[in-house]
Amino acid sequence: MANKILIVEDNEMNRDMLSRRLTRKGYEISIAEDGEVGLNSMRTNRPDLVLMDMGLPVKDGWTATAEAKADPDIASIPIIALTAHALEADRQRALEAGADDFDTKPVELAGLLEKIEALLA
Repeated sequence: MANKILIVEDNEMNRDMLSRRLTRKGYEISIAEDGEVGLNSMRTNRPDLVLMDMGLPVKDGWTATAEAKADPDIASIPIIALTAHALEADRQRALEAGADDFDTKPVELAGLLEKIEALLA
């Protein structure tokens, strides 16, 4: 059975690119366009992993990640934070919010796949 990945991303081009490439790799993809919808989707659909953009509308990725990790029902779902900010402070902030890993955009697929596979192992 395919692993389910939830992509929480407000940018349509990023969403389309990631979902197409990950679908080709055999993952089952669902989409949320903001952090609030992403949290609801985590609770109802129980994805195996979440790719969480940090700069989201409604509820940003920092807040959504922290809330997910504070919810015992979904806290164990691995979250990879995605951000255009490549600063060490941003990586640290994502990890402090509870993200299991961190990657920068534009996404380099081979590196991201390694992180996904490591967290799903």
